[in-house]
Amino acid sequence: MKKSLFMLKRERQLKIIDKVRDNRKVSSVFLAEELNVSEDTIRRDLNELASKGLITKVHGGAVISIQKLYHYNEDIIFNREKKTEVALKAVSLIQDGMVIIMSGGTTNLMLAKLFPKDIKATIYTYSLPIAMQLTEHPLIEIIFIGGQIQKNSMVTTGVDVIQFLSKIKANICFMGVSGLSIEHGITDEGYEVSLIKKVMINSSEKIVYLVTSDKLNIRHSFNVCNLKDIDTAITNLDPSDDELKEYIKAGVSLL
Repeated sequence: MKKSLFMLKRERQLKIIDKVRDNRKVSSVFLAEELNVSEDTIRRDLNELASKGLITKVHGGAVISIQKLYHYNEDIIFNREKKTEVALKAVSLIQDGMVIIMSGGTTNLMLAKLFPKDIKATIYTYSLPIAMQLTEHPLIEIIFIGGQIQKNSMVTTGVDVIQFLSKIKANICFMGVSGLSIEHGITDEGYEVSLIKKVMINSSEKIVYLVTSDKLNIRHSFNVCNLKDIDTAITNLDPSDDELKEYIKAGVSLL
């Protein structure tokens, strides 16, 4: 069955938002070439996205509308269905009174959206979007870890973040994963974030790694932990899926 024009436009606009978020500023010409559509189509899309506050139009293109990040519009979350499946599994591990550390990333952002409203917990995070999302939960104490803000991902990094996390004793850590492979375990794209994640591991009794299936068999430049060090990994796949067989053979506990 062919996709409707509405779905095609929506997917295209999601890709536009992704390009703008990744590059901070993009031109209409660049977007037209990347998405294989006319510049007129791109201009109409930019007008529509700008009217929703998702981007800001500038001469010849668009820039990200930072203030809109604080509203957590779900249109900016890619693979939302997969991330929701992962987050729903993770919710089952949350217990009243827990001390929790959450890394950044949109899978953890989906988890923050799904936290039960009646759960009491203390949550530490260096992700500004996640901290803002958690303000909607009346019984959760949110401790945002300050530092130098990385504008592309809206997380804080630096020595202050590492020192703060090293003093925490958490019951559970929910960690977003950029890449997981049999040979290299969990890896990350950024050096500073990889260091922060290592400290998170040392500061938590249990670490739960949130992995959408598109992150499997991916290796990035900076090591976070080896495969044998993984406590529990949650994916959107059924544990019996063929894609997970090698990970189960290697001893990874999967949900």
